[in-house]
Amino acid sequence: SFSLQGYFVHYQNTIILFTNVSLPCHLFFSQTVLSQKLSLCSKLCFAIGGAPKEVAASATAFFLQIYLLDVAQINAFQASMVLFIGKVWGAVTDPIVGFLIMKSRWTKIGRLMPWMVGCTPFLVVSYFYLWFVPPFITGRFIWYLGFYCLYQTLITCFHVPYSALTMFLSTDQKERDSATAYRMTMEVLGTLVGAAIQGQIVASAHTLKHCPTHNVTAGYLGNSSGAEIVKNIVCSFSLQKEVYMMAAGVIGGVLLICTLVMFLGVKERDGETEKQLPFYRGFILVMRHGPYLTLTAAFLFITVAIQLVQSNFVLFCTYAADLKDHFHNIVLTILVSAVISIPLWQWFLERFGKKTAAFCGITWIMPFTLMLVFIPNVAVAYIVAVSSGLSVAASLLLPWSMLPDVVDDFRLANPYSKGHEAIFYSFYVFFTKFASGISLGVSTLCLEFAGYDTGACKQPAPVVYTLKLLIGAAPVAFIVTGLMILLLYPISEDVRLRNKVCLEELR
Repeated sequence: SFSLQGYFVHYQNTIILFTNVSLPCHLFFSQTVLSQKLSLCSKLCFAIGGAPKEVAASATAFFLQIYLLDVAQINAFQASMVLFIGKVWGAVTDPIVGFLIMKSRWTKIGRLMPWMVGCTPFLVVSYFYLWFVPPFITGRFIWYLGFYCLYQTLITCFHVPYSALTMFLSTDQKERDSATAYRMTMEVLGTLVGAAIQGQIVASAHTLKHCPTHNVTAGYLGNSSGAEIVKNIVCSFSLQKEVYMMAAGVIGGVLLICTLVMFLGVKERDGETEKQLPFYRGFILVMRHGPYLTLTAAFLFITVAIQLVQSNFVLFCTYAADLKDHFHNIVLTILVSAVISIPLWQWFLERFGKKTAAFCGITWIMPFTLMLVFIPNVAVAYIVAVSSGLSVAASLLLPWSMLPDVVDDFRLANPYSKGHEAIFYSFYVFFTKFASGISLGVSTLCLEFAGYDTGACKQPAPVVYTLKLLIGAAPVAFIVTGLMILLLYPISEDVRLRNKVCLEELR
């Protein structure tokens, strides 16, 4: 501490006279210290904390639909209900968790950290049983619906506080953007790891799936050949169950390790001194904030488009494009391209602005998804994979980089309202999850109406046509709608820099 007596200090156009004051240095310079650069270690540990959610989300996004249909062998209508109700339930829990976080008290490890650390063990257990095939058949729909809803609840308890943690790392926009770029790189890498683990382990279960092509002549082959076919089908189904459980166990271990690294390497800033805004008042104010509504609506449509491509991609490669032997490598190519392009988009948004980066990045995917639908061969698939990775990276990086700017804009519009970060992040996730749940449920229901044959080696022509629509036309329509809404987003680079200066003065 230091003593000040009889000193005049000129600070932000205010003359302060210290008569006889002894202040701890950390109080006097708290805001200066907070605005200093984050260490590389802190950014990396923070970024690694985002990987668990994406590792699990990648595996479920790409493989849960085909798992429910072909391995768990529930019908397409039941699978659509599992995906729809689970996603909607996850969306409903987001504002609830946001409310509970606002009511949480500060602890020795922070206000947000206990949520993330406490839910992780239960998250691992629920995730494992989501990929377990129970011995009974009648109640499988209830089994998967229950564990998918539990998984969505626990992943919300992890993701909402983790997203809000960005605002408690530093008050400097540049440092938050940098931490977000690290986070997005690691999350895309987590998506890559999840798809790689799941894809490489379970690929054999689908590529070696026994599909007899001589059913017509089976009568001429004798009973032994028929028995051999049945035996191969049983062995193939057993292999499918085992490899999915193995992949779930490996991903569960990754969840635990990444959460531990984040806990040890990230220090949450104490926000207990801020007067908290009542939840209902905060909700009303946030929902009236134009930039937030515009950003959320735009990326709601864009997220739905990406979700449609993700959830139907493996089915499309298996039944509509004859790429069954290549889908896991194509998925890896998309995600490797996304990981590599994150630094490119970070440079691009700093150079040309976030709104411009969003338009350039998201638009890029549209011609290539249509190309895959009309020219479904291996060479084109890999070209499309590399190009699509650029857009996937932009769709992941940009909303989480722009959301802190919206929060700052809200702070200037409501300077006496504090503690609202969890509302912004939880309701953003709520709207995007809700829309994704509807799109997943409707897309799977479309397959049911088209005549999807559970466990079949080949699907009828209407199913193939439906998969092409779900991969091509539907995502393009959603992306165009989202970009049209994004045109109305008012926070340009000039506005963002003005807000930064005003906030520094306010602080």
